[in-house]
Amino acid sequence: MMRNLPQLARTVQHNCNISDARHAADYGLCTFLLKMREYYRWENALPFSRTLPRDALGDWLSAREQHWSAIEADAFQPLPLADGEVEPLAADIVNRALLPQALVYSAGYGPLRKPVFFLGELLRIEQRAGFTILISSCEHARELAAPPAMLQGRTIFVRLESVRRTLWEKIEEWRWRPQDQRMARALASYDFAADGEAALQRMADNEMETMILHELGEAMAGELLGADWQEMVASLESPRSEVAARAIRDLLADCLSTLPALLQRANLPALHFHFATYDATRRHLYPQALQAYEHFVRTGALDRLWHAVHEGKDRWLAQARALLALDPAAREPALKAALETDAHEREAARAR
Repeated sequence: MMRNLPQLARTVQHNCNISDARHAADYGLCTFLLKMREYYRWENALPFSRTLPRDALGDWLSAREQHWSAIEADAFQPLPLADGEVEPLAADIVNRALLPQALVYSAGYGPLRKPVFFLGELLRIEQRAGFTILISSCEHARELAAPPAMLQGRTIFVRLESVRRTLWEKIEEWRWRPQDQRMARALASYDFAADGEAALQRMADNEMETMILHELGEAMAGELLGADWQEMVASLESPRSEVAARAIRDLLADCLSTLPALLQRANLPALHFHFATYDATRRHLYPQALQAYEHFVRTGALDRLWHAVHEGKDRWLAQARALLALDPAAREPALKAALETDAHEREAARAR
């Protein structure tokens, strides 16, 4: 382990805090509070089974928001490495120094152009389909979003600790609205009633593979769409437009990689979880996939899901390319119209 790890971890964490200070307002209130609860749990090394202390959590939240106010305008700090300082977004350079020391670092941009940094312990390295997969365990520094998997160039970063926390957040959300049968089906596959921690680990091992499949799908989508796609997303001014554009690429990635693999392997727990976390934008854009899943639940037949996958490959690739072909000024109205058109189609289907 490197000699100046504490100093490096403090620097990465400071950059994480600056990113949070600038982007915490991007979240809806419920999502923000849920993420802050789990951030507090991580920072204080509390097990998932521990009930969080309400007063201490409230005091910590107030102090954190005050700290964010004080550093929001600060510049990101360079990272102190043995051979000198390195810019915080130069993850490849940083990892050339850290990987031999069983550490892994990631830096990039998430949704709404939020800078995402993390520093963790390297668990293992895998090679798949021409991509390097870096899997980390314990995290020494992280920011509020903490995406469990992220594609950067030809490298996929998978954060097992964040996988567990992301799953726990989804489980906590479900406990607030337990009528969601899709999530109930997913959780029933792991027997949380007998041993919650062991069940969470089994679920994390399974869902980590699903996340890798999605990132491989993202890479496949990127090869089909080219670099112009990322430039187009970065140019969108409306957060809603960016969310819609990212959902189109997510749907393409899942039709190219995630869903075909889950269906071929008959990985039903992961299939249930996929549709339990099918967010509002994807439901707006592609309700046919959710309807095909519900048909499978009723009948046990996968034919409609396979049809949705095959149709989705062509549909979302064509829609993504059509967006790229538009004049830049026409892209946001087109994304808005796509959401509204799908909403009208659903209303007409209900009426029929």
